[in-house]
Amino acid sequence: MKETFTLVATAAAGLEAVVGRELRELGYDTQVENGKVRFQGDVRAIAETNIWLRAADRIKIVVGEFPARTFEELFQGVFALDWENYLPLGAKFPISKAKCVKSKLHNEPSVQAISKKAVVKKLQKYFHRPEGVPLQETGAEFKIEVSILKDKATVLIDTTGASLFKRGYRTDKGGAPIKENMAAAILELSNWYPDKPLIDPTCGSGTFCIEAAMIGMNIAPGFNRDFAFEAWNWVDKDLVQSVRDEADSKANYDIELDIMGCDIDGRMVEIAKANAREAGLEDVIKLKQMRLQDLKTDKINGVIISNPPYGERLLDDKAVDILYNEMGQTFAPLKTWSKFILTSDEQ
Repeated sequence: MKETFTLVATAAAGLEAVVGRELRELGYDTQVENGKVRFQGDVRAIAETNIWLRAADRIKIVVGEFPARTFEELFQGVFALDWENYLPLGAKFPISKAKCVKSKLHNEPSVQAISKKAVVKKLQKYFHRPEGVPLQETGAEFKIEVSILKDKATVLIDTTGASLFKRGYRTDKGGAPIKENMAAAILELSNWYPDKPLIDPTCGSGTFCIEAAMIGMNIAPGFNRDFAFEAWNWVDKDLVQSVRDEADSKANYDIELDIMGCDIDGRMVEIAKANAREAGLEDVIKLKQMRLQDLKTDKINGVIISNPPYGERLLDDKAVDILYNEMGQTFAPLKTWSKFILTSDEQ
């Protein structure tokens, strides 16, 4: 097993800088690239980043990079990597994904098949297994991905499992909800701080409110879920538990937060309440059924964050126009408030 790894935190396009900032706050040197942020770390770093990153999608190990203009180059490149440092005998190792962009090799199923063959050959050689006898894949799973961009192959192992946006508190999602990591990133890009009031007037299943409460209380987003790497035999269970315990000790459950979510749909408010309860935040967030037009407040310097229903999602164009006009009239008196509205409408 290796002591340190080259790691990447993947992110939705446009959110790489947010993930980079989160990693730097955890103490890592970063290199921000398209769709990902690269950093170095050990097993503890794998645990810490999976548990703490709010805006990332996944944490992956970079096993190696090499030119791959032909299938022979791909085979030899994958074969040359130090698989014995990652995959114990009996490991499951599907080539779960292949992606080819602007490359001579573009048949993704063939890239998967040849990469698999190369890893099998390497492990047969290392573990002195006869060729022709298949390797038993009955152990923990190591999902391998091969990405070829401009004839350069990058081979990765996913440490996360289910994407990081799956925090574990969503009991039901109702309509078309915003992903948890996207909501967290938008909060981090806004000018909201935990000492300011926050209102989501179209709260749906409550994602913005719950993510804001978790940020405000410094609750690690991955605290209540499991990750793929925890099943690997070279990951020390006590080490992972110590990272979890440390995360728990950093949470501030006593901070006073002013977070409110409202929605015209009573069913959605009930879903939001159930999700907040699952996250242990039902006493922290105020949730109520209310029309957007009825929103009034005497508080100052607050922040409104809203992902209103729009065209391709839940309303037709005319209804969207009416909703936006209502928003304009309702928010106009809130002179000291900042407003952040998600929309697909260019106008």
